[in-house]
Amino acid sequence: MQSPVVLIGVGETGGVFARGLLRAGYPVYPVARNDDIAVAAQELPAPALVLVAVAEPDLHPVLEQIPPAWQARLGLLQNELLPRDWEHYGFINPTVISVWFEKKPGQDARVLIPSPVFGPQAELLVEALGTINIPARVVKSATDMLRELVIKNVYIVTTNCAGLVTGGTVSGLWTNHRKLAEAVALEVIQIQETLTGQSLPTAELVQGMLTAFDGDPDHRCMGRSAPARLQRALEQADAAGLAVPSLREIAARQAQ
Repeated sequence: MQSPVVLIGVGETGGVFARGLLRAGYPVYPVARNDDIAVAAQELPAPALVLVAVAEPDLHPVLEQIPPAWQARLGLLQNELLPRDWEHYGFINPTVISVWFEKKPGQDARVLIPSPVFGPQAELLVEALGTINIPARVVKSATDMLRELVIKNVYIVTTNCAGLVTGGTVSGLWTNHRKLAEAVALEVIQIQETLTGQSLPTAELVQGMLTAFDGDPDHRCMGRSAPARLQRALEQADAAGLAVPSLREIAARQAQ
């Protein structure tokens, strides 16, 4: 039997990982919302992986509670995830996956493109997801993984924010509202540069977004979290002194 995997967060996405891990032979130790993480770490101090699969608002409150014994065993997945999220807590070299499948209640997981993974247990996650026919791939370096995380961020923030104006699907956004989509994407990349402290390859990031568009052309642009993503993007832009006129115009239209 394989070493156990701790799963913090047992919602829709966490459930997908649990199913794959179990099929791959890894016992899964779930930690739910009201469970004591410190007690769980005492009971299982040396798991193969501690995969944090909580909802976006819960990520940082959970990271604040990660005990020392688990800090070198972390696996992270989240929308808008960047290295600064784990570096803030002093975590070094976690296993990170950019999830490109969607799981909604009562539906099977829907894959857009293969999910890139990097870190000590990247192969474990690729193996586990492969058992349930969800493609994932190991990337070669932390630099490559940063690019993958930013591509996902550009995709989700651009489609959510532009979708507040256009509605519809990602293919419709690019076909019918390309000027808006490009303008928003470029502003999102500016914000990502300030958050990462790096100059980023704009054309490559936009192409990565378009590859995801092609992976699921009928994916809806705007989810329930779109207004919050717009607000967060504006707060990040304000902190960096960025103009981001397209995002501000979208916000002004929403306020009318």
